[in-house]
Parts: sequence; structure tokens; C-alpha cells
Amino acid sequence: MIRYALACAQGHDFEGWFGTSSDYDRQAADGLIECPVCADREVRKQIMSPAVAGTRKRAPDAPAAGRRAMMMEAMAKVRAHVESNFDYVGDAFAREARAIHEGRSEERGIYGEATSTEVKGLVEDGVPVAPLPPAPPSKTELN
Repeated sequence: MIRYALACAQGHDFEGWFGTSSDYDRQAADGLIECPVCADREVRKQIMSPAVAGTRKRAPDAPAAGRRAMMMEAMAKVRAHVESNFDYVGDAFAREARAIHEGRSEERGIYGEATSTEVKGLVEDGVPVAPLPPAPPSKTELN
């Protein structure tokens, strides 16, 4: 994972985590990155000092490990809430989100799958969408 320090045009600082630098580039080009404070999509990377790994092994920074665990727990709770309380619409997400936004379908929370092109179209048309946090890894995926 790559952590980028980001800032929106309104001056809000935040960070984003991406699998690769090309993931950031693709999401930025598709307009999928927005400020968590004001939802501004004019976001830029800030200068960061590189995290250089040393040759000596050391214990992980306890506060950082605690923050990471807290963040993972919070994301899991958000995902569980959505899965328990929203309607799953599968690959019809973009069509249903647009129908709800335009008043052609009942107002309700939904989640499902959409391509980056579909998401970009929804965002450009002012349809409120947000990515669902990833599912936590299964016990078999952990070391």
C-alpha cells in the first residue's frame, strides 16, 4: 500500500491509501478522489518524505499500529452497517442510483457494483456516491 498526503483546493489536508501509484493516477483521472471534509474533487498530492526501510528489524510503532487497527475496525463497521441496512442491487447500481436521484425510484440506501466509467458519469451528473470500504481479509488470507 502507498500512502499519499493529499490536499484539496480549499486547503484541507488528508491522506489516501492506494495499492499502487497507478491506482492513484487512475482514480484521480476518473474524478473518484474527493476531500472528506468538503467533497472537493480538485485534489493534489503533497510533498512527503519517503518512508525508507532500514536494515535492522524493530518492533512496529505501537501508536501507529493502534491507529491502523482502529481504522480497519471502523471501516469494517461501516461496511457491516451498509450490508445490514442498505439494499444490494448488484451490477444495477449505477442505473438504480440514477433512478433514485431523479425520483424515478423510491428513496433508499443502496450498494452494489459499478464500473469506473459508470461512477464517473454518476459523479459528473451530481448523483451522490461513495466507495464501500473493502471487506476485511478472511482468516485464511492472513499470515
